[in-house]
Amino acid sequence: MRQQRPLIDWFGLLALAVLWGTSFLFVKIAVREVPPLTLVAARFVIAASVLGVAVRARGLRLPTSRRVWGHYLLMSLIGNSIPFTLIAWGQIEVDVGLAGILMGVTPLMTLLLAHFFVLGERMTPRMVGGFVVGFIGLVALFGPEALLEFGGESSDLLSQLAIGLAAICYATNTVITRRLGTLDPLVSATTVMWITTAIMVPAALWLDRPWNLAWSATSIASVVWLGLFATALATIVFFSIVQRAGPTFLSLISYMIPVVALAAGAIVLDEKLVGTVLIGMALILTGLAISQLGSRTG
Repeated sequence: MRQQRPLIDWFGLLALAVLWGTSFLFVKIAVREVPPLTLVAARFVIAASVLGVAVRARGLRLPTSRRVWGHYLLMSLIGNSIPFTLIAWGQIEVDVGLAGILMGVTPLMTLLLAHFFVLGERMTPRMVGGFVVGFIGLVALFGPEALLEFGGESSDLLSQLAIGLAAICYATNTVITRRLGTLDPLVSATTVMWITTAIMVPAALWLDRPWNLAWSATSIASVVWLGLFATALATIVFFSIVQRAGPTFLSLISYMIPVVALAAGAIVLDEKLVGTVLIGMALILTGLAISQLGSRTG
C-alpha cells in the first residue's frame, strides 16, 4: 500500500535546500578576498571542529572498522574533494547558467544508479516524468540560451565535462551513503568532515598560502556561517535524509537549490526575477510533485 511521504522528509529536504542554496550568497561575498581552495578548507576545518565537539558531548564514538573508514574515505573524495575541485575549475570557463543545467543531471543519474544498486529504489514512469519536468524547469530557470554554450572550443568542453562529472560524483555519493547502513548521522558527518579536512587543508596551504591573505570581518563572518550551517549542519541533515527517505528523494534537492539561490539573490541582493525564472520555478515545483506523488515512505 502506498502512503504519502511524511512531512519530516519534506521539511528536512527544504532545510537542506535553504542551507545549501543560500550558501551561494556567502560564497560570493567571501571569495572576493579568499581563494577558493582556502575557502573550502576553512569551511571543513570549522565543520570538523564543531562536529567533533558534538560527538564528544553526546558520548558517541567514531567507527573503528577499517572497512567503514575506507567507505568514508570514498565518500569524502567522491562527495566533497573531487566535485568541489571539478566545479571550481570548470566554472573558470563555464557560466553559471550552463553550470546549473549541467548539475541538473544529478537527480536523473541518482535515479538510474539507485535503481540498480539500492534495494527498494526502482525507476517508475512517474518518477522519470517528474524529473524530466524538473530538468525542463531548470533550463527555463537559467534561460534556454544557456544551452547554446554547450560544446564550443575544446577548453570549454573539458570544463563542461568537469562539471558534468561532478554531478555524477554527487549522484554516486548519495547511493554510497544509503548503502553504508544506519550509523548515527552525526558520526557519519563528523568522520567525512575530518577526512575531507585532512585532504583539503594541505592543498590550500600549499597552493594559496592563506597566512598572506587579508581577511576582513565580512569574509570571516561568511566563512564561519558556511562552516557552521552550510557544511556542518547541512551534512548531518544530508545523512539523515538519505537514511530515512533514500537517495532518489534526496536527489530532488538539485532542482530546489537553484530556486532558493535565485530567491535569496532577489531578496538580499535585489536581483530581478524575470518571467522565465518564475516559469522555471513553477515547472520545478510541478516536477517535484509529480515525482513524489504517492511515493513510498520507507
